[in-house]
Amino acid sequence: MSTWQQVLLVDESDEPQGLAEKLAAHQHGGQLHRAFSVLVFNANGELLLQRRAIDKYHFGGLWSNTCCGHPTGARDITLDAEKRLFEEFGFHTTLESRFVFLYVAHDAASGLTEREIDHVLVGRFLGEPAPDATEISEFKWINPQTLLEDMKSEPEQYTPWFRILMEDKRAWALLEAVSK
Repeated sequence: MSTWQQVLLVDESDEPQGLAEKLAAHQHGGQLHRAFSVLVFNANGELLLQRRAIDKYHFGGLWSNTCCGHPTGARDITLDAEKRLFEEFGFHTTLESRFVFLYVAHDAASGLTEREIDHVLVGRFLGEPAPDATEISEFKWINPQTLLEDMKSEPEQYTPWFRILMEDKRAWALLEAVSK
């Protein structure tokens, strides 16, 4: 089994509690596990979004942050996030950890539940992404203010963790900082 098919179970203080198979950790109300969400900005302060491939195991076809995933716990979470970013978008960039939040979201279509302590990491990229079509159906760079307006008018088009992340005041501070 690949390490990408396991998740690191944690308690509410983000202390490791063991490993679980990825799908099992999302069934029956979900088990609390560690995750990461990456936000990558370009030189214009625009955020790179992805539309998740329609056949993703949950929340397929929805717009989301640049990339997300589950660290194995065997290495620094930043290294796992940078590796996942390369797998999904085909580029390398340095990521910095900014803040952590806990959320729960149920996907009625798949019956799966996300119960995560989510580490938010931020980076910059000035080139053209080369997305993996099995992960990403399309992508776009978007002005943060336009994104926030769109999220208010069409929240169902976005993954729940991304909506929750963007409601966090710490995310607003990040958006303001990169837009300057």
